[in-house]
Amino acid sequence: MGKIILTGDRPTGKLHLGHYVGSLRRRVQLQDKGDYDRMFVFMADVQALTDNADDPEKIRQNMVEVALDYLAAGLDPDKCTLYVQSQIPELAELTTYLMNLVSVSRVQRNPTVKTEIKMRNFEGNIPLGFFCYPVSQAADIAAFKATTVPAGEDQEPMLELTRELVRRFNQIYAEVLVEPNIMLPENATARRLPGTDGKEKMSKSLGNCIYLSDDADTVWQKVRSMYTDPTHINVSDPGHLEGNAVFTYLDAFSTDQDFADFWPDFQNLEELKAAYTAGGIGDMKCKKLLNNVINRMLDPIRERRRQYEQDIPEIFNILKKGSEAAREAAAKTMDEVRAAMRINYFDDEELICQQAEKFKKK
Repeated sequence: MGKIILTGDRPTGKLHLGHYVGSLRRRVQLQDKGDYDRMFVFMADVQALTDNADDPEKIRQNMVEVALDYLAAGLDPDKCTLYVQSQIPELAELTTYLMNLVSVSRVQRNPTVKTEIKMRNFEGNIPLGFFCYPVSQAADIAAFKATTVPAGEDQEPMLELTRELVRRFNQIYAEVLVEPNIMLPENATARRLPGTDGKEKMSKSLGNCIYLSDDADTVWQKVRSMYTDPTHINVSDPGHLEGNAVFTYLDAFSTDQDFADFWPDFQNLEELKAAYTAGGIGDMKCKKLLNNVINRMLDPIRERRRQYEQDIPEIFNILKKGSEAAREAAAKTMDEVRAAMRINYFDDEELICQQAEKFKKK
């Protein structure tokens, strides 16, 4: 059995820096390094519909946006399989079987589900599809026998449920599915990038995102208004790093070369942090540095996006080919799943002969 990566995003809008630093940047690195036998990256449109069922056009319109962000960030369809979740019906089938192996109370205990329900105000009226999406997510992973899932730390409860379902399936039926491991971002600060307003998580619904496709002027507008340290009123005042979004972003994105090019008074971020906490460094100077850092990083991504935007039919062709390849892989797993569960009735010669003999004796 090979080493297989699987990861994806809900196509509910353009991808932002939280997506990029949380897993997208790592995906590109892993793809180019070539240490894995296969890599699957998908657009989770079925999952997106669990809380957007009344607005499928939102998903339709954002499919291309997410695909453009994938390609612009550096994902290569020759090195990884890019596909659309809804085009793999085997995933829905496996979800159905896995639902029988988990209780309602177990899903309810999932802290990620609790957070998502509260965020969407679903407490009193939870759509069944949304409630069951952790099982669907487990099927997404298990159908491709993924060994590794690059994701932020907020997804660890989901991965643990997947491992539980895989173990239970293998114990009851046969050793068919594979337990996945999470691959967290190497930079611990990047595991949960806060929004520009300093809130816990960057989120499209909260309007606190910097998108990969934002132009330089838009990035500056967003960086300029970022949350810093409310007690740092005067430049001479000591600044605080905890909860300061500007420094969290600098932790996630800045390099020593950025300091050499944009603020040579300091060799690295640690020197800037020391000066800021001692007093004498203004927030606006720090924001100007961060603006330069982010725009330097986004410039090549924006340029590649502009090139891909010139041939949208080819984007659909890439997704169609990827979906066909992904379905072929999922279908092989489902053949094994049905055989393990002994519901492959028409392929089971032993069952057919057994039943034939049974009725001959009557």
